[in-house]
Amino acid sequence: MISFSPLWETMKTKGISQYRLIKFHGISTGQLDRLRKNENVSTYTIDQLCRILDCDLSDIAEYVADDSQKEAET
Repeated sequence: MISFSPLWETMKTKGISQYRLIKFHGISTGQLDRLRKNENVSTYTIDQLCRILDCDLSDIAEYVADDSQKEAET
């Protein structure tokens, strides 16, 4: 699964709050909710976050193998 855990640390490091993303950069509360829940978000949103935070994709998301996926592959 894709985890957006790195996003929250990157935001903290860059000093950008969720409020700022909503108020000044047009990121919707729905998108932030999906990011918090590690749900699907568009590549457009990911691109916008990379631009706003001036960071790489790896600073926003990471792949984490799900145990059930590992078992299914063996």
